[in-house]
Amino acid sequence: MLFKLSSKFRTFGRQKKESKGMEEKHFKRTLITTALPYANGPVHIGHLAGVYVPADIYARYLRLKGEEVLMIGGSDEHGVPITLRAKKEGVTPQDIVDRYHGIIKKSFEDFGITFDIYSRTTSKIHHDLASQFFRTLYDKGVFIEKTNEQYYDEEAKQFLADRYITGTCPHCHNEHAYGDQCEACGTSLSPTDLINPKSVISGSAPVMRETKHWYLPLDKYEPFLRHWILDEHKEWKANVYGQCKSWLDLGLQPRAVSRDLDWGIPVPVEGAEGKVLYVWFDAPIGYISNTKELLPDSWEKWWKDPESRLVHFIGKDNIVFHCIVFPTMLKAEGTYNLPDNVPANEFLNLEGDKISTSRNWAVWLNEYLVDLPDKQDILRYVLTANAPETKDNDFTWKDFQARNNNELVAILGNFVNRTLVLTGKYFKNRVPESGEWTDYDRETWEEVSKVRGNVEQLLDTFHFRDAQKEAMNLARIGNKYLADTEPWSVAKTDLGRVATILNISLQITANLGIVFEPFLPFSMEKLNRMLNVEALGWNRLGDKNLLEAGHELGKADLLFEKIDDEIIERQVQKLQDTKKANEAENHQAKPIREAVPFDNFTKLDIRVGTILECSRVPKADKLLQFKIDDGLKGRTIVSGIAQHYAPEELVGKQVCFIANLEPRKLKGIISEGMILSAENADGSLAVITPQKMVKPGSEIK
Repeated sequence: MLFKLSSKFRTFGRQKKESKGMEEKHFKRTLITTALPYANGPVHIGHLAGVYVPADIYARYLRLKGEEVLMIGGSDEHGVPITLRAKKEGVTPQDIVDRYHGIIKKSFEDFGITFDIYSRTTSKIHHDLASQFFRTLYDKGVFIEKTNEQYYDEEAKQFLADRYITGTCPHCHNEHAYGDQCEACGTSLSPTDLINPKSVISGSAPVMRETKHWYLPLDKYEPFLRHWILDEHKEWKANVYGQCKSWLDLGLQPRAVSRDLDWGIPVPVEGAEGKVLYVWFDAPIGYISNTKELLPDSWEKWWKDPESRLVHFIGKDNIVFHCIVFPTMLKAEGTYNLPDNVPANEFLNLEGDKISTSRNWAVWLNEYLVDLPDKQDILRYVLTANAPETKDNDFTWKDFQARNNNELVAILGNFVNRTLVLTGKYFKNRVPESGEWTDYDRETWEEVSKVRGNVEQLLDTFHFRDAQKEAMNLARIGNKYLADTEPWSVAKTDLGRVATILNISLQITANLGIVFEPFLPFSMEKLNRMLNVEALGWNRLGDKNLLEAGHELGKADLLFEKIDDEIIERQVQKLQDTKKANEAENHQAKPIREAVPFDNFTKLDIRVGTILECSRVPKADKLLQFKIDDGLKGRTIVSGIAQHYAPEELVGKQVCFIANLEPRKLKGIISEGMILSAENADGSLAVITPQKMVKPGSEIK
């Protein structure tokens, strides 16, 4: 399924100076794309901060201005991470992408990310378009064919992608490094760098074998890229421009566009059986195919009309693909527009540590809304305030709490609440008619009127963090105005003056509903209900007559509420538990004890029994009493696992136990054996059970 945002477009020209001395270029429409998240897991706050909230702010801003804009997104459903997840879970890659595409799509909907379409790269329209795109370049003779050696698993009878190979990192000696990167030290690797490489599929040592692939000759397009980026796009963000320059200065090399894999879009060439398009090649074509899916009759207007502007929102790990590789593909094809801007962000860390999906070190969007329902805007606000626009930044739960309580509640919410409550008190919830303004009123509105220009300049140049700060400055102006004019005191002597003060305060409030809509859409919808107005367009921002005298307001309510320490402590504890679990998982096993004669083992009679009954032993916190069907007369066993299992969890399970231990009396109960358990690094116990049901009394040999 996909979802569409219907809107009526009005065309306004967008302008951009290509570089010093060049003419300004005018655009009729803007096409916004967002990086396609891998559909092998949910999305987390790092994704939201780096790509999707900034893109949504920008799209909402342009729509509010009445501009023609599309925002295109979708799930990236090919590639090795998908197949690895499927293999780990024992399901098909299609099962994985179907599950996570739905989870990801819903998370974006829940957080108000206003895609015009959010589709997927397993769609037929995408497969057809990506194949056609490859074939066009192939027929034009763009690609280079090369045969080289790659690792091959002789047991699995297949070539191995980089992530299908593990071994020892040559730098830090981590024994579980992948063929493309060591996650312990962060070093980029090639499979041949690994010491003692092994196949993830079979566990065997792979061999080198020849294979043929097609390559995009980036080196041939280097002169074009140098001029297009370094000369014509000096206005790009410094981190983007700098990374592009570094790649170009190092010299570009041909890059494979195909790989040996059974999951993906087949290479549409004879003799390419068992080969698919490399995911980096097919994924960005998803922007085009999703646009075509949304607008089958007019998609080319957005991609090929010179009056259309293309803007990619991505993270820094995708800069090379969107600024160098994809533009080369588009240039080689010859009919598509090139990106106008690529406002990539750096990475967001979590509580001082790098976000890691493999270590579960993340705040997952679907879990956030379970723990903090209806608080999407708080997260949007905090992530924008901490946006990693020029360098990596850090998210902490304490900062989340502080920004909510000290900014959203104490500044924005406080001003709105005071204004509406005072209006209800003195003017029966209707907008009072303004009298003559004082010099201070005019000075205040002069400050208000500057906000629009400041915010626009910042949003137009992709400075979302500062733009949101400038929007909050409008609420600060309002708070200062109320504090300085003291309408509650003036009401004792001059209700006419109070009417003017509250009229101005209400106009500021209505302006807040406009300026914060791109940032806090859910809260501004609530504010508009309180003001009893429809959403106001951006072009009215700065208007001092948004609310007419006599207009009846809606019911006043708190726009935001304080977040207590207890809520934050629960989130911090959740992360600490994750860290402990990771430490336990990576904990080295205890050293093996001294060797014992084999006869010592054969003296133990280890059997399987079925638990018939299980109950807690009175006045013994650690003990459980079991009735075991041992295939004979039955027996009672007392075991110290009460802190790890509830009795009802174990009834009906089969367990392994030592049957020939001398009976012992524990808390007055004769225990006739010992149930076997394994101890984790964190001290938790897990009872040992057979993989499938066996007859009670079966011996373990």
